[in-house]
Amino acid sequence: MNLVPLSIDSIQLGRPLPFVLRSADGTLLAQKGFVIKDKEDLNLLITKGVDLFVDTEESGESHRAYMAGLQRMLIADTNLGEIASMKISANEHTARNRVDTGPADWPALQERATQLLRFPQTGDFGSRFQALHEELLRHTTQTPDATVLALIYLSAQETRLYSATHAMLVSCVCMLTAREVLGWPETKVQTLGRAALSMNVAMTELQDQLVQQSHPLSATQITAVENHAGRSEALLRHLGVADPTWLEAVRCHHHRMPGALSEKSEAQQIARLIQRADISAARLAPRVARLPMPVTAAMQASYYDEEHHVDAAGAAIVKALGVYPPGAFVRLATQEIAIVLRRGPSATTPRVAVVMNRSGMPTGEPIPRNTAQPSCKITGPVAHKDVRVQIPVGRLIAMV
Repeated sequence: MNLVPLSIDSIQLGRPLPFVLRSADGTLLAQKGFVIKDKEDLNLLITKGVDLFVDTEESGESHRAYMAGLQRMLIADTNLGEIASMKISANEHTARNRVDTGPADWPALQERATQLLRFPQTGDFGSRFQALHEELLRHTTQTPDATVLALIYLSAQETRLYSATHAMLVSCVCMLTAREVLGWPETKVQTLGRAALSMNVAMTELQDQLVQQSHPLSATQITAVENHAGRSEALLRHLGVADPTWLEAVRCHHHRMPGALSEKSEAQQIARLIQRADISAARLAPRVARLPMPVTAAMQASYYDEEHHVDAAGAAIVKALGVYPPGAFVRLATQEIAIVLRRGPSATTPRVAVVMNRSGMPTGEPIPRNTAQPSCKITGPVAHKDVRVQIPVGRLIAMV
């Protein structure tokens, strides 16, 4: 544990902490994501004489920004007293707005997207949203299989940060499908990604609550869910979004519009693709009241339209991701259970790695298998609940 002091003034009240908060002796004060609601809560800590610290091994983006700040001060030959008094910040602007150029840190992106979408502010929403979207766009373009793997894998086990994880998954799946299958121009792909990422901005906090809720929705909650598309459009306008296609797509992303995409306007095409991806992605995530569907069943839900015909947008998504997309668990002819790492030469022959042997025991290290070989072919999907293995998402991505 390597503790550094935290600037109390930098804590944003009413927003999730971006890291674990500790005392000088390392005692846990607040988990990452905990919300210090108001000054009264903050003063309660201060009046107890508690100095606030974070562990650099737990602090992620904020510590990187802190170290960058130290480096800038050293280069500028700053007074040693000022350098010694510098503290890590809970809302470092450069950390939350910069577009990373390295491998994706998906847990950090989940936290960042949650803060942005749960607490949108007129002052900096545009720049923060654009930075997040550009990072998702880069990962979807440069490492599409790793991106889909991470988001599907996390969606099947995520409840605390459900809404933002869901929005990122829908956005990335839509952009991948539009680019690789539908051949949409890049400007349209990016508008699609923005609309998908912001589709539920007016009900992000409610979505996260509903995932944890075991009792039926109240009348107020039902109304909020039913009118969230219009409220999201209105909120985006208030936050400075002026793109009419983006706004219309958000407003219409739950409209029932079966039929050929070519017969629809640009905004309606975008909305339809979002709706199909939204349907399948929602079925991947667990709730307190139900378990997540296997990926193939979730994908099938988007494949057929409201009239039980093959849906053009849904079929494009299945074509883009395959029958067994990255992040899905499958059973092989060997009776082993594997996770799909990347798409393969055909829709039914993805690249996989075995995580449980034929006796149902974890393998320790994932073992690559070639599903194009008859002896290792996929015989069917496996529900996430039936896989008794927890693998860090970064470890899986490294195998893609």
